[in-house]
Amino acid sequence: MAEGLGVGICGLGTVGSGTFNLLFGNRAEIESKVGTPVEVRLVGCRRDHPDCDLAGTRVTRDIFDVVGDSEVDVVCELIGGTDAALELVRGALDAGQHVVTANKALIAEHGAALFELAAEKGVQLRFEAAIAGGIPIVKAVREGLSGNRIEGIAGIINGTSNFILTEMSGLGNRGFDEVLAEAQELGYAEADPTFDVEGIDAAHKLTILSSIAFGVPLAFEHIYTEGISAVTVDDIRYAQELGYRLKHLGITRRRESGVELRVHPTLVPETELIAKVDGVMNAVLVSSDAAGTTLYYGAGAGSLPTASSVVADVIDVARSVGATHAVSNLGFAGGTSDARVLPIDETRSAFYLKLTVEDRPGVMASLSTTLSEHDISIESLIQKDASGGQVPIVLITNEVQESQFDAAVRAIESADYTQGEVTRIRVVAFN
Repeated sequence: MAEGLGVGICGLGTVGSGTFNLLFGNRAEIESKVGTPVEVRLVGCRRDHPDCDLAGTRVTRDIFDVVGDSEVDVVCELIGGTDAALELVRGALDAGQHVVTANKALIAEHGAALFELAAEKGVQLRFEAAIAGGIPIVKAVREGLSGNRIEGIAGIINGTSNFILTEMSGLGNRGFDEVLAEAQELGYAEADPTFDVEGIDAAHKLTILSSIAFGVPLAFEHIYTEGISAVTVDDIRYAQELGYRLKHLGITRRRESGVELRVHPTLVPETELIAKVDGVMNAVLVSSDAAGTTLYYGAGAGSLPTASSVVADVIDVARSVGATHAVSNLGFAGGTSDARVLPIDETRSAFYLKLTVEDRPGVMASLSTTLSEHDISIESLIQKDASGGQVPIVLITNEVQESQFDAAVRAIESADYTQGEVTRIRVVAFN
């Protein structure tokens, strides 16, 4: 085996090309930090990338050639998906190679078995790049805040959804479909944007974060997921009028009865830092007992930001090889806690409620009575001018259990004064 740490890169797309170029371009600086050369010794890709100079680097068109290669100590899985990627990672771990991945779906859905295999084989499986691109949130939680009891994490962890909501919040009065089309033109959204706008991508990432923070098993199948496709410009405008910004958040919090794990549109007070994160940027807010509230902000995707996290994991492997903690798979605590994931109807939030009612005396009193009967109070309210015998009403409630609010909404929807659909959005404050 050659001197130093040998790296094999599988996939030479956006992240793979960035990883190759970062390892190659910063090789002298990396070696000075690690104390040994870190070299790309094999690249597995279907086609070359025009931004990568592969002269002098072995290249194979079969990514599985990287598995078990005698010169490769660390396999970087950067192909995405959960089929070939799962086979590749299993094979590499089984062959005694360390693995670094940017694949959130792989970790969220198959991580438990893969970490077990890594421990059995005495190798590391690292995944910093799987969450929030260039933001080193895994290291922040497991190292920087390791002496803290984590109380909750909330994140804008999908740039596509954040871009859409930011643009809908602008002065152009543009709806979801129009802004989504722009996001696709700009390359922020895929041709099929479902994973982003319906919250699946964020759910994968939050599943991993919750497992790191609270030790719960990876529980992607239990996460509540709601997208942004039903959000309207009116909802955003009313929220702003009430002093809130609408964000698509992943939220996981410790409760006495279990752990909340949910992704959904959320009204956040405009004074909070996370409410000010716009465009395609990501941010993760962590609440802990000693450090208090900390916010981590940066690019959540892109070639070099994500490659930065991949390379950081490679460097950590290089530093720890031969050390007594080399096989601890730092960063994964899943399965150490028996806390259950709370179903959404057991979580607590304040709520934004929008409805249209008949323009007649006593309606507001009836609405207030219905809410009061379910122990819900009104914190703030907007009542617009009547038009055509109808009055739009928007209100914010106090914090209540979701099942309690559901019962109130059912009663309001069945009332004779309610006209059309009732809209509700969760409201969460972090300060």
